[in-house]
Amino acid sequence: MHAYELFQSVKPSIASEVLLWMRETDRHAYKTVLGSLATSRKLRLPFLQKKPVIEQVAWMHKTLQLKGNDMVAEHLLQVFFMQGQQGMLVTFCDALEIPHNGEGQVEGDLPETLDQTKLNHAIDALLEKHDPTLVTLYLHTFNLQTPDGWSALAEALEQDERLTLS
Repeated sequence: MHAYELFQSVKPSIASEVLLWMRETDRHAYKTVLGSLATSRKLRLPFLQKKPVIEQVAWMHKTLQLKGNDMVAEHLLQVFFMQGQQGMLVTFCDALEIPHNGEGQVEGDLPETLDQTKLNHAIDALLEKHDPTLVTLYLHTFNLQTPDGWSALAEALEQDERLTLS
């Protein structure tokens, strides 16, 4: 699943959480994303900045669902998880024994394969501590980090009934 498809599938409340988190924690990044999306739709940034935040967020969510904004959508999700959900990343990396910097940023190369037993344990650990929809969004985002993703993770995302975006 591509990042733009994640924004097509995710609940508006989760998309709003991601976008509002960015607005609250890094206004410059929020403005950059808003500007990039405005340019993609041939709009001027000041036009969107005049709108109330709720309208900006709704418009951004709608615009992130477009195939042409896949790179922006993926980058936004990466920033959200790397900076805003570090506990989730640490839990996942620890369960899979992936070396990281203590904040969830992988050190070295990502593994070529994921051990199914460790992956199941990681998913269970994430679901114990975090919103299942956010966990699902994170796992999909993680699976985008290699060209073809990991087959074990793709299979878990398809088969585990707890992992839904809607």
